[in-house]
Amino acid sequence: MVLYSDAQLAEILDKDIFHLISDSADELGVECYVVGGFVRDIFLERPSKDIDVVVVGSGIDVASRLKEKLGRKAHLSVFRNFGTAQVKMGKMEVEFVGARRESYSHDSRKPIVEDGTLEDDQNRRDFTINALAICLNKSRFGELVDPFEGLYDMEDGIIRTPLDPDITFSDDPLRMLRAVRFSAQLKFDIERETRDALTRNANRLQIISGERIQEEFNKIMMTDQPSRGIYELYDTGLLYQFLPELCSLDIVETRNGRAHKNNFYHTLEVLDNVAARGAGLWLRWAALMHDIGKPKSKRWDPLVGWTFHNHNFLGAKLVPAIFRRMKLPLDAKMKYVQKLVDLHMRPIVIADEVVTDSAVRRLLNDAGDDIDDLMTLCEADITSKNEVRKAHFRENFRMVREKLADLKEKDYKRLLQPVIDGNEIMEMFGLKPSPEVGALKQCLKDAVLDNKVPNEREPLMELLMQKAAQMGLSIATKD
Repeated sequence: MVLYSDAQLAEILDKDIFHLISDSADELGVECYVVGGFVRDIFLERPSKDIDVVVVGSGIDVASRLKEKLGRKAHLSVFRNFGTAQVKMGKMEVEFVGARRESYSHDSRKPIVEDGTLEDDQNRRDFTINALAICLNKSRFGELVDPFEGLYDMEDGIIRTPLDPDITFSDDPLRMLRAVRFSAQLKFDIERETRDALTRNANRLQIISGERIQEEFNKIMMTDQPSRGIYELYDTGLLYQFLPELCSLDIVETRNGRAHKNNFYHTLEVLDNVAARGAGLWLRWAALMHDIGKPKSKRWDPLVGWTFHNHNFLGAKLVPAIFRRMKLPLDAKMKYVQKLVDLHMRPIVIADEVVTDSAVRRLLNDAGDDIDDLMTLCEADITSKNEVRKAHFRENFRMVREKLADLKEKDYKRLLQPVIDGNEIMEMFGLKPSPEVGALKQCLKDAVLDNKVPNEREPLMELLMQKAAQMGLSIATKD
């Protein structure tokens, strides 16, 4: 981390926008500071485009004066109910707010807000690293105000609250998730007293909406090593408040000297594996959920030991309830996660046996356009410490991918969907939607997927007639 002098900070802020803000504040006779994440990221040498400005007075007035100076190229938005304003120019946004102090009631994270001093405003900040302020007034331009030694905490890689952490977290429990999120993003450690307060106040998350929880959790999921943040959530008791199903994976049972693996830590390893492959948010969610059905499916079989038959199916059934609770989208994104959880054992089963064309064709038919993500998940799921077994899976996965590439090159959608569809079958035999239609369709589909007949009309029609005759069906006569 770089430690700057006031003169160096003034040089960093030597941009037109900051001097225009400075002029606006001085003309109105009020103190003005750039605060929060923008200041933190200067010292951490991280990019930060959003600028937060605190005014000891009216932030709206300073924003309005700045808009006058910028003219038509800037847009001003005023939120009088909140005492805030925003000036937007191109991709740059500057948020203005008056310095304030806050007080809270026990059953709400919405504060009672009053006008305050810069000290009051810094006291209400969540962490010391977010409580730094740099003065923009001409007489003190570039002067750093750091009452809680946040600069040293950044140097030491520490997340710490400015005031009593129990009060900080009880007042606004969302700050607990933010503590873990900053720890995961910045790879900082949470200071001991602050961390202990997370555990003591974990149940306060109950007053936080699912939307706010998932927003912070998704940011943790998108870090370079999401297991770091998720383990922190688990170890402090926060994870149990909104994802108890994941916590239930942390159990290892032993019977007759045989134990199964710890599926919680396995899940975190799989999640990190897909993250290392550059996975997007919903593939990471699929990795997080892929073994969620194991606690309900676990059985002891004296012949083979512990089994988790159908855990993929049970896990897929749990996905919608989890998504509803966390206010995650119940659209195609949920269906995608559900699909990958349901199918994640298929490539592994194929890779554990002889890789046949038929099995690969069926896999591609069921996975469709999500096949590459499914393969990424399944390859990440191989966490065995047995290097010989690992090498076997890797080689078979390579063969599966080769066969998939060959099918996709030949236009798999045309190859795998029988040219005779359900509508034609119903019209041909005078049927309505029924089990009979389903059986005839499945017969044709199985033949195509197993490559028993080419996906062409004449051989499929011959097969269809044979199957219909076995079922006692005949061609419908037209009036």
